Amino acid sequence: MTPDLHEPGLAVHVEDLTVSYQSKPVLWDIDFDIPPGVMAAIVGPNGAGKSTLIKSILDLIRPTAGHVTIHGRPYSDQRRKVGYVPQRSSVDWDFPTTALDVVTMGLYGQLGWLRRPGRTEHDRAMAALARVGMSDFAHRQISQLSGGQQQRVFIARALVQDADVYFLDEPMAGVDATTERAIVKILHALRDAGKTVIVVHHDLQTVRDYFDWMVILNVRVIAQGPVSEVYTPENLRKAYGGQIALIDRDATLETAP
Repeated sequence: MTPDLHEPGLAVHVEDLTVSYQSKPVLWDIDFDIPPGVMAAIVGPNGAGKSTLIKSILDLIRPTAGHVTIHGRPYSDQRRKVGYVPQRSSVDWDFPTTALDVVTMGLYGQLGWLRRPGRTEHDRAMAALARVGMSDFAHRQISQLSGGQQQRVFIARALVQDADVYFLDEPMAGVDATTERAIVKILHALRDAGKTVIVVHHDLQTVRDYFDWMVILNVRVIAQGPVSEVYTPENLRKAYGGQIALIDRDATLETAP
């Protein structure tokens, strides 16, 4: 079922967003909408501005122009309703803390920094670890975990917030096939529960299997909408250039002109 873009309360609305580094545009005049209750992929070539887009939506980077709303209100008003999983490479995994501590940090926005987490927070953090299959590693130092295990811990940190909208920056990058399937299962469960899940994704071959909504980006928005309509050779050629191989569901190979 295709979401209705005219229903009230879009999950994410981005309008006229421009981000520049040293006067060079990294994102230019970005406009897109993501309706609630979908699992959306943000795809594009290296340097397209995908991570910058998420960071600017979350006020981690100040845009040059434009504005963003989450369920109709500025991000600053909706902070507690948004979960974020950054790229694993951006995290200091040598920091001396346990998996349980990392997940519990996801509750600090609700607790405030002066209130110490108690039994309720401990139980919520353990439940989040259980959802990602990491209960047995709760007291393990994060530096001792594999890359896939570290990624699961950070997803649990977002899950414990019980957000309405989740942003994940390449959560499947560098993980094994078993972990990737586990992550996708978790994200699909969030979507099926009515959450909105927005993922920077690098693997074009799995987009149609994993996602139902899509934003194709290369400094500008090339196309957006349901995957069934947007995932086309023409749109991908505009974003990536050259020869783009599209793996169809019947395993035939189609090459963009």
